[in-house]
Amino acid sequence: MSVDKVNKRIAKNTLLLYFRMLLTMFVTLYTVRIVLEVLKVEDYGLYNVVGGIVVMFSFLSNTMATASERFFAFEIGRKDFDQLKKTFSITILIYAIIAAVIFILAETVGLWFLNYKMVIPPGREYAANWVYQFSLFSFILTILTIPYNAAIIANENMKAYAYISIVEVSLKLIIVFLLSILSFDKLILYSILVFGVTAIVTLIYRTICVKKYYECSYEFYWDKKLFNTLISYSGWNLFGASASVLNNQGINIMLNLFFGPVVNAARAISYQIGSTLNQFVLNFMTATNPQITKYYASDEKDKMMDLVFQSCKLSFFLLFLISMPVLLETHFILSIWLKTVPDYVVNFTILLIISSLVDSLSYPLRTAAQSTGRIKKYQVIVGVFLMFNLPISYLLFVLGFPPQVTLYVYIVIAFICLFLRIYILENLINLPIKALFFNVLGRVLIASIVSFAIPILILYYLDESFLRLIIVTSSGIVCTLLSVFFIGLSLKERNFIFNSLLKVIKKKNIFKNTYVE
Repeated sequence: MSVDKVNKRIAKNTLLLYFRMLLTMFVTLYTVRIVLEVLKVEDYGLYNVVGGIVVMFSFLSNTMATASERFFAFEIGRKDFDQLKKTFSITILIYAIIAAVIFILAETVGLWFLNYKMVIPPGREYAANWVYQFSLFSFILTILTIPYNAAIIANENMKAYAYISIVEVSLKLIIVFLLSILSFDKLILYSILVFGVTAIVTLIYRTICVKKYYECSYEFYWDKKLFNTLISYSGWNLFGASASVLNNQGINIMLNLFFGPVVNAARAISYQIGSTLNQFVLNFMTATNPQITKYYASDEKDKMMDLVFQSCKLSFFLLFLISMPVLLETHFILSIWLKTVPDYVVNFTILLIISSLVDSLSYPLRTAAQSTGRIKKYQVIVGVFLMFNLPISYLLFVLGFPPQVTLYVYIVIAFICLFLRIYILENLINLPIKALFFNVLGRVLIASIVSFAIPILILYYLDESFLRLIIVTSSGIVCTLLSVFFIGLSLKERNFIFNSLLKVIKKKNIFKNTYVE
């Protein structure tokens, strides 16, 4: 397939995912506000930290999810659909084993930790146990959905992905409505309703995949070599997955032990904002990741490298464009969104966005490493450094530092890991470091600095108000687009955009002339 056709397909899939993201974003922001209002701060924080105990076991499923997408896309790139079906069947078997293991661990070690170590407000122990059980059931269903989700992404069927999301967010709106009118313990009711939504979405994913894709019709199949390959690949991914757990849910539980559920609520709110903004990048990478792997599978290394470089820049700029107004007007935006802004939310949100911007540069590099299948060195080195966040944060908490210090630590570690990824990929896929620094990192840094100039001046001279928010947002978008186009993009990339616009204009003119005749 030609590069132009690949770029058009990526653009089309990205647009579909952005439609999905915008709908999800508005519903998520609305539901978080209502759920926080109904549950109150303590119960909302309790729900997030109790559900977090279950998510701590997610490193097993995340490891296999990465493996699934990589191996599915690899076989599609080779056009070996019989092997693809065998890979899918083995993956389903492995996920069933993982689900059983997580269930046993969660009902023993996890349940003990919940009842004997967690800081739970007096009188809410009973509700916390209900939340824990339904969070566990929801998570088990999510694990069993991942192979079907991976099949849709590997086949680049983003239309189905977007439609399923529409159903999911619609159901979440129904949750908010039911939560407001039903007279029942709100915390328990919320966990039950979330489980119901997860069950419906799981059924939809499975139904679509079984009907549409030949490889998704499960048949028992055993291949020891393939099983070991998947397990081995996933085994080295355990470092990265475990580091992700320690950076997210491990820190969340530690915050509960040191500061209580109110800080967990503040962190949960900021992570909702951060994850919503981060969808701009993740949607783009969801559309791009399969093609990076397929280029590697078909031995088109130059095309793969071009796509990785372009993805690094576009990932950062997409997130930066939407994040800038939030970074500059965090307090005002939060005061509009939430009736009462809990302590620490503003600081958590700002630092989380900065860390996400740093991580956005690493997403394409991570995909490039995963596509090779040789990930031992990558996962060991990067995973070990990411794990430092937990012990360093613990030490700082003991010394009396505030909760947000953990994000300062993570930002420093994220920078270190970015350069470690670059160094590892130089040896793994002959990544041209000089070109990456000049054409990607250098352009990203200069364009970002220039983009901030005018919005910061406006912020300094005007008082906090709706007018200032509108002016800062509009000027930030204009400055970012101009600096990205003239500084962030290379001459080749600017010419590509210019020629694409000319083609669109010519097509419109032809259409008009045909209509007049």
